[in-house]
Amino acid sequence: MLIVFLGAPGAGKGTQAKALAGEKTLTHLATGDLLRVEVAAGSELGLAARAFMDRGDLVPDDVMIGMIQRRLESPGSDGIVLDGFPRTVAQARALDEALAADGTSVDRSIYFEVSEKELVRRLAGRATCSDCQRAYHDTFNPPKNSEACDDCGTELIRREDDKPEAVLNRLKVYETQTTPVLDHYRTMGKLVTVDGEQSIDAVQKDLAGAVG
Repeated sequence: MLIVFLGAPGAGKGTQAKALAGEKTLTHLATGDLLRVEVAAGSELGLAARAFMDRGDLVPDDVMIGMIQRRLESPGSDGIVLDGFPRTVAQARALDEALAADGTSVDRSIYFEVSEKELVRRLAGRATCSDCQRAYHDTFNPPKNSEACDDCGTELIRREDDKPEAVLNRLKVYETQTTPVLDHYRTMGKLVTVDGEQSIDAVQKDLAGAVG
């Protein structure tokens, strides 16, 4: 089983992917995690990816897709939830072609629909401990002290790209790149839209119905 999660930054893809992966014995595969694992393992694909990363270049689509195929062939999992890939139609088509060569395909594409206003609210309030990496949010999980971590007292870091104006720019870039990807999977009859502004439990219920 191969499920693709689509949605803007802050839409809740990671949270829902982890929950679904645990329930269905799937592997949650976020793009960044995939790269880190392969590079750390010193695999052929990992070494190829590292060469690009060390130069500050984007890892080519064929290397990313090779990593995904490698994970699909790995034992101990009934499939994969892809989180963060594909981001463009070119990537989606390349993934389709690679999977078709192995006699498989994307089973379902889930789009987490969240308004721009809500996404800004979710993203703009984030902070992370610079030491233990505990995550906070001004609205959903505020620290007792707005400047320090509750656990270790270390200073909290607020990323420049989590400021409201930067968030809006990220969302515009995402929309430009990814709206055509939604159309790609919609045309294939594989796109399901889930209301990502519901409670986590409500989203999980809708997701269970969509995945089957």
